[in-house]
Order: sequence, then C-alpha cells, then structure tokens
Amino acid sequence: MDKVSAGNKPKLLFVVTEDWYFVSHRLLLAVAACKAGYDVAIATRVKQHAETIRRAGIRVIPFELSRRIGNPLLELMGLLFLYRRERPDIIHHVALKPVLLGGLAGRLAGFPAQVNAVAGLGWLFISRSRVARLLSPLIRWVLARLLNAPRCRVIVQNPDDAELLTKSGVKETHLRMIRGVGVDTSEFSPSPEPMEPVCVVLATRILWDKGVGEFVEAARQLTENGVKARFILVGDPDPENPATVPKAALHAWQKEKIVEHWGHHDDMAAVFRAAHVVCLPSYREGLPKVLLEAAACALPIVTTDVPGCREVVREGENGLLVPARDAQALSDALLCLINSPDLRAEMGHRGREIVLKEFSSEKVISQTLDLYKELTR
Repeated sequence: MDKVSAGNKPKLLFVVTEDWYFVSHRLLLAVAACKAGYDVAIATRVKQHAETIRRAGIRVIPFELSRRIGNPLLELMGLLFLYRRERPDIIHHVALKPVLLGGLAGRLAGFPAQVNAVAGLGWLFISRSRVARLLSPLIRWVLARLLNAPRCRVIVQNPDDAELLTKSGVKETHLRMIRGVGVDTSEFSPSPEPMEPVCVVLATRILWDKGVGEFVEAARQLTENGVKARFILVGDPDPENPATVPKAALHAWQKEKIVEHWGHHDDMAAVFRAAHVVCLPSYREGLPKVLLEAAACALPIVTTDVPGCREVVREGENGLLVPARDAQALSDALLCLINSPDLRAEMGHRGREIVLKEFSSEKVISQTLDLYKELTR
C-alpha cells in the first residue's frame, strides 16, 4: 500500500486475540491514536468487553483467532480476507500468534506497514516440553523472515527479548524498545496500608509458568511455620494455555486453606488497596503490567530475577528478586516483607517514584504514536 496521502485519515487496525486483553493493555493507546487523527478498529474475539471498546470510539470487528494451534490455515485465510476488506494503513499485531499469522497475511495482502508487539515470547520459548523445544527453532526462523520486511517494526519490552530476536535473525534496525504498556498513575495510586494480617497477592492467569506452584508451596511453608498472613490468588485458569493449572488443583489448595482464590477482577486498583505485598514468581515476562500497577500503588514486590520482571523491580529498592522455580527463596523473601512494615513502606515509596519516572502510560503512548508516524510518513 502507498503511504497515506496528505489529508487522508490513516486507518489503524489492532489484531488482538481477546477483547478483555485489548481493554486491559491497549485501550488507552487506541483512544490516544483516535485523538491523534487515526481511524482505529480492533479485530478480536468478542466476549464481554465490546461495548466498553465501542464507547471509547473504537470500531469492533468480531474475529475468532484461537490462542491454541487451532486451524492456522483457516485463520490465515480469515486474516487475509479481513486485511483486503479493511485496507488498513497500519496493522498492529499483539502477541506471538497474531504476529506470525497476521504478519504473513499482511504480506500476502500487500499492506506492509506493520507494528508487531512481541511481549515475553510466551510458552513456546520458556516451556521445557518436547513440543516447545521442537517448534521454537522453526518459529524463530519464520519470525526473522516476517519481521525483516521493509515497513515492519517490532516492539520489544525488555533487552533479553531484543537479544533473542536479534540472535534469531531479526535486524536491530527493526526493533523498538517500548517498556511495557504503561500504567495510569492517577487510577493506580497509593492508599493507606490496610489492617493486618498481611495480604500477599498474586494477580495473574493461573498458569504454572507464572510461578503459581511455587507461590502455593511458599504459602504452605510459611503457614506451617506459624506465619500469620493471607495468600491470595487473583485471576482464573486459562484453558487455552498449555500451562494452565487444573481447577482440581486450585480447589484442593483452597480446601487445605493454603491460599484464597478471588477469581478474576476487573478493578485491580481495588484489589491492590487490600494488599500489603504483591508477588509474581513468573518464569519469563515481557514487562508485566500487574507489577507496574502494584508499584504505582506504592506496594512492595517480590518477583523473579527473569526477563521482564527484573525490568520493574530493582533489588532492595522497590522489591526483592528471587530465582525462578525456587519456592524456598520465594518463601524467605515474602517472610522478610511480611515481618517488616517499615521496609514495605520504604520499598513502596521507591516503586511509585520509578513508575512515575519511567513507566507512565503517557510515555509509552507517545513512543508508540511516534512509531506509527514513522511508518506512515
């Protein structure tokens, strides 16, 4: 497609698998793009959030794109038809599968201006399963060929992902480091610490590779040692993810009274007002929004020393870093914060400072809009 002619409103199309994820992670960006003069639409699986998106002035295009392997050929053809019908000036793909299939469909449709957000690189790159080990080299090879197109740019959220893609063959000139999706620091703001017992919150999809098993084991150790604290899981299992925790395991943990399960919450600011410590013992992330939101609320964090997580937490300043897959180290770090309200307050204050300086939504949105301008000039 030719670059946008003077006076025309450039069309921006987001491709995201789930409407709830778009609302949580990209809606503020989409609204800002509308205000900047773009005609914005979102192709996504429609569940409960379509009206929220429409009220924000974004056109919703229902589109089924499974997060599992699904039927890639059928989904590819669907995306090709969608792109030829919509004729967008920029396609913004979010997550690995939309990047792969959408990138190929975009090339076939003749619309080469693409922004591809590759966040965390997902189960395929961190799983120890045989399937993941077999597929990963092939996926890297395909990514390099798709992402090196002339008017294609790749958003990475941390240096480790940038290095991995570069080693896979993606040109450095095509990579743009935009650290996370930002956080609304007015919505997520400090509040008085709630009454004890201390509440330790893990807010995530209930997946093994988010460190849920280690969190439960750490909670079990602390509880058996007489520590008076509450350990809370916020979120639900994800049946479409191979790493999902079975509901039976979740029910068993609750029956043992090791953890509480609050399920999915749309109002995370309210969840954080009930928390003393936020924990995310993940195996790998892009740059986790939940940790940015927790830090904006001046909450201390315990997380793993892995790509993405260590971009948010500076050891000993706004939280504690522990090795991944290490329940004992996680237990020790949590105990340190459970026993020290002064340390919690000090780390929480520093976390808020870091977010205001480096991770505000305004900064992230500005960087992304600059990228759109680069592609439509």
